[in-house]
Amino acid sequence: NGNLFGGMTAAVIALPLGLAFGVASGLGPSAGLYGAIILGFMAALFGGTETQISGPTGPMTVVVAAAVVTLHNDLTLIAATIFLAGLFQIVFSIAKIGKFVRFIPYPVISGFMSGIGIIIIVLQINPYLGLQGEASVLHILLSLPQNLFQANAEAVVLASLALVIVLFTPHSLGKWLPVPLIALVILTPLSLFLNLSVATIGDIPSQLPDIVSPAFTLQYVELIVPLAFTLAVLGTIDSLLTSIVADSLTQTRHNPNRELFGQGLGNAFCAFVGAMPGAGATMRTVVNIKSGGTGKLSGMFHAVILLLIVLFFAPLADEIPLAVLSGILIKVGIDILDCRFLEAWKDSARHDLAIMVTVFLVTVIV
Repeated sequence: NGNLFGGMTAAVIALPLGLAFGVASGLGPSAGLYGAIILGFMAALFGGTETQISGPTGPMTVVVAAAVVTLHNDLTLIAATIFLAGLFQIVFSIAKIGKFVRFIPYPVISGFMSGIGIIIIVLQINPYLGLQGEASVLHILLSLPQNLFQANAEAVVLASLALVIVLFTPHSLGKWLPVPLIALVILTPLSLFLNLSVATIGDIPSQLPDIVSPAFTLQYVELIVPLAFTLAVLGTIDSLLTSIVADSLTQTRHNPNRELFGQGLGNAFCAFVGAMPGAGATMRTVVNIKSGGTGKLSGMFHAVILLLIVLFFAPLADEIPLAVLSGILIKVGIDILDCRFLEAWKDSARHDLAIMVTVFLVTVIV
């Protein structure tokens, strides 16, 4: 039950994120979704972190977007880059590079986690107000005063209701039904019934992707290799940091090199359907664990549920208001903030605090 609910809740969160990251990368919403499905399943099956949920992430999206522009939107060259990134990660696993990530100090992890939490909260401010979402944290904060005057009152009410549901639903009920799902099931029909003028997810492609053949051409090698290596290194750090976070929440120990093998295999497979590469996703992994996920089945369930949504329930998911998702994601952002470090900062060594604050600021601003 825990693995099923954990996977279901992670899929609910992964759906809008997969769509959003796919659009942001320039490959399209279905590339983001199939990245979450393929990598999510392969990394869960072959990886070394029992509760890890993998899929497109923010840092990976930025590099993929750069690849799309650099390689002139040529899907065969982009696929070659993604395939090579997966191969690099498999080489990292064979070379046993993964073990070095566990030497990252706790203040670094704490700053990274809290930074991710703040980014998620800030990125949801515009959708909460019923406005177009943005990617720049600083720009969102600077434009907040004028955006408050342009807010869509109906969206704000929906988002506030979603936030109230996810914050105050009794824990006993949340054990049986994922709280984000409760918010979606109540508020999506309510929005349709009242015919509210709020933005929704929109059309989700409901067909299987086409096969793509990666093309390695000599004239593009010097562009493809650095992009692929960057993706591989980013994906490695992203995944293994998330593995450490999962360890701290579950009191278990992951196998870093096996995790890299699963991530590499999943990303290499993504290349053949033009799907986005990804990594272990901190937010989705935390959500999975908090919802009862305890083993590999939760990650596999998350991928299967996403596939079912794409193939059979896309028209239903089309109608989910973005404001409702923003309320759900703000709660997730709050949960990711590392309150333990904030409670202990008075007793912490000054240099530990300086490291934590520096990592936090770099994560949020850069």
